[in-house]
Amino acid sequence: MKLLILGAGGYGQTVADIAEQSGLYEKIFFLDDKSNAENVIGKCDEYTKHKDCYIYPAFGNNEMRLSWIERLENEGFTIPTLVHSNAYVSPKAKISVATIVLPNAVINANCVIEKGCIINCGAIIDHGCIIENGCHICLGAIVKAENRISKCTKIEAGEVVQARTFPL
Repeated sequence: MKLLILGAGGYGQTVADIAEQSGLYEKIFFLDDKSNAENVIGKCDEYTKHKDCYIYPAFGNNEMRLSWIERLENEGFTIPTLVHSNAYVSPKAKISVATIVLPNAVINANCVIEKGCIINCGAIIDHGCIIENGCHICLGAIVKAENRISKCTKIEAGEVVQARTFPL
């Protein structure tokens, strides 16, 4: 399998690192509008030339990332879900396409993580939470039980969302 990452910045490099560690991809390369690094092979709008690749839009802007995901899905591209081997994801949790779960993150039982989310290093999503499309749960953030985090929300590093603050 080949993985084409849109965006070669910090988030793109993180995606590449997680993908490489998974051992699933024989080749990982980038499209980026501003970078001319060695593994950048063109601009983002050239993605249509790569029908034989999985594509991951690695944009930190939640709305932009979600827009790209919808665009790619509508055009029939496969967008992977990436979960680091040092993350804990309950077998009773559901993680949707184009989500990344980084090292030491915890996603407990009966959680739903919708499309295009970033669950960053050390973040904890307690039981029964719904994280809607395009959210970013930052480093070390904690979302306690039975919360619904609205589409494209960013929960900042170290922030604690108390149980049932945003009821289901």
